[in-house]
Amino acid sequence: MSNPAPITADERELLRRMPEIAQELRTGLAERVLGQDETIGQLLTCFIAGGHTLVVGVPGLAKTLLIRSLAELLDLDFSRIQFTPDLMPSDITGTSILIQDETTQTRQFRFRPGPLFTNLLLADEINRTPPKTQSALLEAMEEGQVTTMGKSRKLDPPFFVLATQNPIEQEGTYTLPVTQLDRFLYQIEIDYPDHDTEFQVVAMTTARGEEPLKSILTRDQVHSMLALPMKVEIPQTIQDRAVRLARATRPDEPGAPATTKEMLSWGAGPRGVQAILSAARATAVLAGRDRVEPADYELVVGPALRHRVILSYHAEAEQIPPDRVLRRIRREIGDWKGGVEEAREPRPGLLSRLLSKAADTTPPFRSTGL
Repeated sequence: MSNPAPITADERELLRRMPEIAQELRTGLAERVLGQDETIGQLLTCFIAGGHTLVVGVPGLAKTLLIRSLAELLDLDFSRIQFTPDLMPSDITGTSILIQDETTQTRQFRFRPGPLFTNLLLADEINRTPPKTQSALLEAMEEGQVTTMGKSRKLDPPFFVLATQNPIEQEGTYTLPVTQLDRFLYQIEIDYPDHDTEFQVVAMTTARGEEPLKSILTRDQVHSMLALPMKVEIPQTIQDRAVRLARATRPDEPGAPATTKEMLSWGAGPRGVQAILSAARATAVLAGRDRVEPADYELVVGPALRHRVILSYHAEAEQIPPDRVLRRIRREIGDWKGGVEEAREPRPGLLSRLLSKAADTTPPFRSTGL
């Protein structure tokens, strides 16, 4: 990845304009979605990187509005699927129906495309549908195609999935397997807005109707924009940092940090490294650069890795978020020194230390000979 493809004069000009285009996209999205600047930035990064996004947040935080507004700004098709326990694969991929020609009276099967045949797809509450329907979406995400009645059909690019999960209600849901979580480039976490932002949201949505957004790019320009990340150079030092961090999250790795062995039961794989570098390239494109900088790496590490590590029993019992574990690991391997707030955080692993201490003080079992 250190030797990017040659960049043409037209691509160089488009790259020069990317900061202006990115600002127009952020401004257009912020007109409808208030107080989510960080989320908007992460969404644009993931889209330009050619990946898919998993959004974890409670209902009512404008996730549908966000992706639909992006489709309007980029002049792309948009579909929404509300995943439910009774949703079948054919409900999202499409199905073949028997049609009779009125002239010849002959019958033939004709394929009717499902909502997967779009550019931007909102997969709402993806964990509420059975695994066989999730697998149909997984094929579309990974292969860019759907298979029905033994025939594969390609999806028109770009194909971008924004899937959502509700972190509150878990009853009656189907937990996404690790292999499917690994297919998402980013996991974005959205929280409630602050008081002033929430007041502005209420005032805006109750005072006037929603005005249409004017597209700022054509489809051809979007395709050209999505080709830019592959032209961005990644320095060897940043590649080394990404590989070293991913390996440091694996508990069985020789020389793994103490935090990894205590707080994680499974670490990030090679796809995690690819996600970091792809997202870093997209971040550089948004800034109009043809070379990744350390600041790009810092921005993408959390969203790219937080869903690829599995917490240990002790970390889950103490409700320690993956981001905090990753920060500790980065400090221990010298990848990030952290700041004042990080230094004040209590050291994770309180429960395991208490259990270990209790085990040390428990009297040994003495046989009575019975």
